[in-house]
Amino acid sequence: MHINLCIAVLAKSIKQLIETVEMMDRKGIGFRSLTEHIDTTTSGGKLVFHIFGALAEFERSIIKERTRAGLDAAKARGKRGGRPPALTEKDIQAAKAMLADPNITVDEVAGRLKVAASTLYRHLPGGRNALGHLQ
Repeated sequence: MHINLCIAVLAKSIKQLIETVEMMDRKGIGFRSLTEHIDTTTSGGKLVFHIFGALAEFERSIIKERTRAGLDAAKARGKRGGRPPALTEKDIQAAKAMLADPNITVDEVAGRLKVAASTLYRHLPGGRNALGHLQ
């Protein structure tokens, strides 16, 4: 059995395309691309298809290497990636002081600091219980 399709219709990425064509091959289904003139039912077509796959994998590796090199270079220059912390050390100290008052809830403290309660817990693992020395 043959399926005639354009590669762009069959998959969104080369990795997905290779996986799909390999799955089809295991089921005895050949793939023939109408736009790229690749036919995996022939030896030459399989070779060309796998060369394209190898080139795509090579390109992904190059992109990863360049990304890693760029991140390492930025780190060497003192740049720090990622999102800035939601709470400063001053905010954390203020939160601890407010949480020392048992009448103020974690939700109220989080609201005053304009963060979610989960953010407050992330900066103060254990929440109010971890502040036992202040109570």
